[in-house]
Amino acid sequence: MNIVIMGPAGSGKGTVSSAIVEKFGVTHISTGDMFRYNIANNTPLGLKAKTYMDQGKLVPDEVTIEMLAERLSRNDLNHGYLLDGFPRTLDQAKAFEKLETQLNMPIDVVLSMVLPLDMLVSRITGRRVCPKCGASYHIVNAKPKIDGICDVCGTALIQREDDTQEKLMVRLSEHDRNTAPVIEYYESKGLVKEVDASKSILEVEAQVCEILDLFR
Repeated sequence: MNIVIMGPAGSGKGTVSSAIVEKFGVTHISTGDMFRYNIANNTPLGLKAKTYMDQGKLVPDEVTIEMLAERLSRNDLNHGYLLDGFPRTLDQAKAFEKLETQLNMPIDVVLSMVLPLDMLVSRITGRRVCPKCGASYHIVNAKPKIDGICDVCGTALIQREDDTQEKLMVRLSEHDRNTAPVIEYYESKGLVKEVDASKSILEVEAQVCEILDLFR
């Protein structure tokens, strides 16, 4: 089963992705992790990407597609893939369509995580993280035992620079501008299944499992 998961920051993609991997055994492919792996290991593609990043430029789609082609060619995808963070634009979606055809690994379903704007804002602006161990909390939904202190290592929690309402609105604007055409493109192919991400974690996971059970 080959899955693409899409949704804005705060929609719960990370939590849902973990549940999908555990229940269905697919391989989670995060483009962020893919870039970090290639750069950290100084692979030819990582070095190529780094030359653009060091100049403050976006990595061209063809480099990202090359990385994806290499990742999808490994032998750990017996149960399929869960692609997270790609495609972000219509050009990327069309480029990936050529790749999935070449590899005979077509997308079975696109999960689109949707929830109201006010809930997105609340989730993101209330998020607090530990700068030392990376543990994540929320001032309403996942409070630490001691206010402002990490349960794991006792470090003072911080609000990340990107987790303000102003920064979120910029990201959402970019997401809507770039991603809406991708969703429409996949909808035209009958691939999109919407997930109501405003529900509780258990309810969202139940929705997703009900959808994916149809593709086993």
